[in-house]
Amino acid sequence: MSSVLYDVPGPRAKVRNWIYTAVFLVLFALAAWWILSVMADKHQLDADKWSPFVTDGRVWTTYLLPGLGETLRAGAIAMLIALPLGALLGIGRLSDHAWVRVPVGTVVEFFRAIPVLMLMIFGSAFFVQFVPAVSSDFRPLYAVITGLVLYNAAVIAEIVRAGVLSLPRGQTDAAKAIGMRKGQTMVHVLIPQAVTVMLPALVSQLVVILKDTALGGSLLGLTELLAANRQISANYSNTIPTLVVIALIYIAVNFALTSFASWLEGRLRKSKKGTGTVLAVAEVDDLATGANSAAGA
Repeated sequence: MSSVLYDVPGPRAKVRNWIYTAVFLVLFALAAWWILSVMADKHQLDADKWSPFVTDGRVWTTYLLPGLGETLRAGAIAMLIALPLGALLGIGRLSDHAWVRVPVGTVVEFFRAIPVLMLMIFGSAFFVQFVPAVSSDFRPLYAVITGLVLYNAAVIAEIVRAGVLSLPRGQTDAAKAIGMRKGQTMVHVLIPQAVTVMLPALVSQLVVILKDTALGGSLLGLTELLAANRQISANYSNTIPTLVVIALIYIAVNFALTSFASWLEGRLRKSKKGTGTVLAVAEVDDLATGANSAAGA
């Protein structure tokens, strides 16, 4: 079956696709063999480099698990703050009032244009200069969260704005026809429908938040997951195996996050297939009264 965007390949195209696939697999296998050969020559595949992750529980209890906990804590706090803040900024950018829309748009564009690492550094300097009550033990965590929230809230605001604007114009017109104000239309009609549209982009941004915590460990001294590489490598002299294990942990955590989001998106779409807009009893009575009055007139 063909469509505007895609033509079903014919016999020759199928043969070409099989050839391209086979060539790619061969090249991929050669690249993997070369990488493993180099690692073997550098003794990075020796058993003593990998055995600490199996035989020595201190690698996990002292370094990896505490680092993972710090990564999850910083990421979770940043997500909990950035999501509602970004939603508010996104709604503000859609305001009909210029005195709301213009300042909010300026704030969003400002923080979206600054690298998140720079925001973290500014946050750390801010806490040192103006909030001395924050101890040096917690300052890296606060600085990382500050940078993540400022940057990702601005990005989420654009995701929210794009999600709402992607809805058909008829949704807003229908809400206006039954007398709903702009705020009611946004909260009760547009945002609920835009959630399923925005969810893939929001999940991608949440994954970015989780991974960007590693920047704080590299420059600000946050004892997150990637920072555990330094201590493990110093004690066991296995930098490459440690980085591989840490990368696998990141992959597992992010895969769990995206899997949960995919399940949630599926549930949301199924729940909306057989249901329409649900009105409260009082709203139905008001509409009926208005209709009767109009008919009597």
